[in-house]
Amino acid sequence: MSCRTSTADPVPRADAAFLAAYEQLEQRDAMAPSWLVALRRAGNAHFGELGFPTTEDEEWRFTNVAPIAALPTHSAVKRDVGFDELERFTFGQMPVHRLVFVDGCFSSKLSSPDLGNEALEIYSLKIAMLSGVDWVRKHLGKYARTDENAFVALNTSMLEDGAAIRIKSKQRITLPIHLLFVSTSDQAGATSHPRVLILAERGCDAHILESYESLTEGSTLTNAVTEIAMEEESRLEHCRLQQESTKSYHVGTVQAHQSRSSNLVTHSISMGAKIARVNINPVLNAEGCECVMNGLYVVDGDQLVDHHTAIHHAKPRCNSHEFYHGILDGKAQGVFNGKIFVRPEAQKTDAKQTNRNLLLSDEASIQTKPQLEIFADDVKCTHGATVGQLQEEAVFYLRARGIGKEAARRMLVHAFASDIINRISIEPVRAELDQIMFDLFEREPGE
Repeated sequence: MSCRTSTADPVPRADAAFLAAYEQLEQRDAMAPSWLVALRRAGNAHFGELGFPTTEDEEWRFTNVAPIAALPTHSAVKRDVGFDELERFTFGQMPVHRLVFVDGCFSSKLSSPDLGNEALEIYSLKIAMLSGVDWVRKHLGKYARTDENAFVALNTSMLEDGAAIRIKSKQRITLPIHLLFVSTSDQAGATSHPRVLILAERGCDAHILESYESLTEGSTLTNAVTEIAMEEESRLEHCRLQQESTKSYHVGTVQAHQSRSSNLVTHSISMGAKIARVNINPVLNAEGCECVMNGLYVVDGDQLVDHHTAIHHAKPRCNSHEFYHGILDGKAQGVFNGKIFVRPEAQKTDAKQTNRNLLLSDEASIQTKPQLEIFADDVKCTHGATVGQLQEEAVFYLRARGIGKEAARRMLVHAFASDIINRISIEPVRAELDQIMFDLFEREPGE
């Protein structure tokens, strides 16, 4: 294990407390199958080599994770959570297949996965790993790279629980699948490493929502990884909602692998956490793939939100479209780094990327960096980014119709957010997020 420090960013390359947590997991989970032990050990070895990134690392240049590395990491003390405490996170009791995880651990009493549905297999990942479910063993850890991302390596070293979902071939799942992750601890450093594995088999169609919430204002850490494997002609809408406590820390990675003619739509909505970093990386690995990525981040105070996306066009005739909007107020900081890679064999690629940001205060800031790396010659690729305040012409247009200046500004900010929210097809989720935006930007004081 090597260690390196920087005078600009004094974060150790590997943190003893997090490595010790892995040792404790190995000891208490002595009955784990050999393949799982090997997977954890590989993750731990890579985390020991990589350690926490510093701001000298290009991918983390604007996001200093020193506060995360300094956390006194420990598992949360488990407490009993009732249905009434979760009611505000269930989108008006919308009918769903729901799995609930409390501080990273599956809660059967709070979940309603409809295990009798023959079109689906839904497991607690812990049960699936210990019982040797074949498709879980085949796909888990095959897509999210532990040798490149320290937080993926850390999550893999601490593999213990999460969700495993298989949508069977040619099945259309009418109800959304909701994975609800709730942090309950008010102790600094309470840490969870949830893992999600999604297998979308040939010709299936499903909608999956991951939401991350807090019941307290504790300085907790959620380090989540989602792996998505899509077979031929499968269709999947994946919505990721993060609105944890603004004293917490959140790191998430979504790694998707697409097969021929598959269609993936992702939404990443980030409003919570003191520091939030989300990586979303689809690989379009066969002809005819489609990928649409939507994102919205809304932050205030001293929050920092960082989205890094990387779309890998590996094969010909694939399309990707990316739309990310940011709204920043107070002293909030935003980071958007969107990459599109087009490999030499990926001819006939059509890729578009747009990042737009609204700064509502003079002290808010955004670092945006759209990137194209193209190694094919027959492609259509565009990217663009904008940073600014509300257009005075639009404000004037509304004021000319009898709307006050501040009300006009709030309406325009709400509309800016709604442009992303309206892309979500799950109606109760779309409606609740729109109401949140209305409350933030349009509700008059005292209403």
